[in-house]
Amino acid sequence: MTGLTPEELLARLERLTAIGVSLSAEKDTPRLLESILLAAKEITNADGGTLYRVEDGRMRFEIMRTDSLGIAMGGTTGAAIPFPPISLRGPDGQPNEHQVVAYAVNHDCTINIADAYEAEGFDFSGTRQFDQSTGYRSKSFLTIPMKNHESEIIGVLQLLNAREPASGEIVPFSTEDQRFAESLASQAAIALTNRQLIDQLEKLFESFIKLINIAIDEKSPYTGGHCERVPVLTMLLADAADGATEGPLKDFHLDAKGRYELKIAALLHDCGKVTTPVHVVDKATKLQTLYDRIHEIDTRFEVLKRDAEIALLRARLAGAGEEADQAFAERLRQLDEDRDFLRRCNIGGEFMSPELQARVKAIAAYRWTNQNGEDSPFLSDAEVDNFNIAKGTLTDEERETINYHIVATIKMLEALPWPKHLLHVPEFAGCHHERMDGKGYPRGLTGAQMSVQARTMAIADIFEALTAKDRPYKEGKKLSEALTILGRMKQDQHVDPDLFDAFVRHKVYLRYAQEFLDPRQVDEVDEAKIPGYTP
Repeated sequence: MTGLTPEELLARLERLTAIGVSLSAEKDTPRLLESILLAAKEITNADGGTLYRVEDGRMRFEIMRTDSLGIAMGGTTGAAIPFPPISLRGPDGQPNEHQVVAYAVNHDCTINIADAYEAEGFDFSGTRQFDQSTGYRSKSFLTIPMKNHESEIIGVLQLLNAREPASGEIVPFSTEDQRFAESLASQAAIALTNRQLIDQLEKLFESFIKLINIAIDEKSPYTGGHCERVPVLTMLLADAADGATEGPLKDFHLDAKGRYELKIAALLHDCGKVTTPVHVVDKATKLQTLYDRIHEIDTRFEVLKRDAEIALLRARLAGAGEEADQAFAERLRQLDEDRDFLRRCNIGGEFMSPELQARVKAIAAYRWTNQNGEDSPFLSDAEVDNFNIAKGTLTDEERETINYHIVATIKMLEALPWPKHLLHVPEFAGCHHERMDGKGYPRGLTGAQMSVQARTMAIADIFEALTAKDRPYKEGKKLSEALTILGRMKQDQHVDPDLFDAFVRHKVYLRYAQEFLDPRQVDEVDEAKIPGYTP
């Protein structure tokens, strides 16, 4: 295989260039490693080869191929390589000089062996055992270190048994073979290093996102889990939508880049909560700020009871009869009932009808002597407003504070210099509180103005919130309850109808529940009874 003709040389150069372009375009590391070895085998017409990764003083087998024996391990094959890593140093700490691949790394040199059975200075006992067990004849070896831009050896390319193109005879690797393989190894090292750098940057970026979610979690244990679970639900539903073969979702498809973009958006969808005050996020009762002020109300009731008892004693001294005792007992009963009523109101578990709100105002009109000895209304205007919150535990002002987190999220994400493949992250993350009918927030977008990805995230966000068992103000709903509520939201044009149907049809809710919900929440679901669901 020496003395290439000009035509053969040109063909190899063209092939080497094409291989370099192909390697630069490969985004998946296992496929990249596999492509490197296959390209080296092709350009040298080698029967076999192995690619090693050099890490922490050892060489790990990554890809193995031997065409004539049908051996294909590592890479995309799914077949694990059963051989242990090769150490660059011996047990005594001295450099491993006996194995060819270790020697090539330790001395940073290419080793071209014409016949392993005649070569001296290297230990080929393992090779001979392999040959004996398989009937193979390992002969010519070409071992080339792969160095990155900092001249660090990150891998080793070893080729086995060069073949004469015309006859198929096993021959030594020629000088031209070695030069082309070394050139390919150099290009491959650059491609692999670039891939590693990109992978490292992506890992760093995702770790930074997780750091933000940890910060939210540290502020409030009631929302940190939400930031982790919504991405899981989002991707499960996106996969279901991606698999649609008919209907409005049949043209929706996500490639690897699209999946990664959506995953990042889902991880960041609530990053703005770092700006939300903890006492608002954690407000489990209507009177809660840094603590639950219902105990202050309890104290005032005790003051009213004390005042009633003092009034009774004075009446008795003045000669009052049984009527005073009855009035005192009736007063205590009324105060106990009012106190229990306000305690129930404080929980926020029931709708405050106009009648209930009127009763709060009537209690507020009681007079009591405060800690400064002043005659005061029993409840302040702020306390009345809090008790009379119609639903939940948040006042309108506090709800605006909570809702501002999505505005903060959008501002934070739009301020970042997103690369091309992540340009839509702010839109995907910033629309999960919008509605199909345009009545959502913060921008009042309609379904037609939102991407499928954003609408997917909206459903995931709602379902997670409904079933979350770590919220301070409610218990997590059972599957049937959550799906009923979500179905009504579909009917009310709150969520995307087609995505909701896919959510139910593909049992996304069940796959999520099996991993994240308490077993007591996973009840029997009759899909035929889910409001608005179209099978």
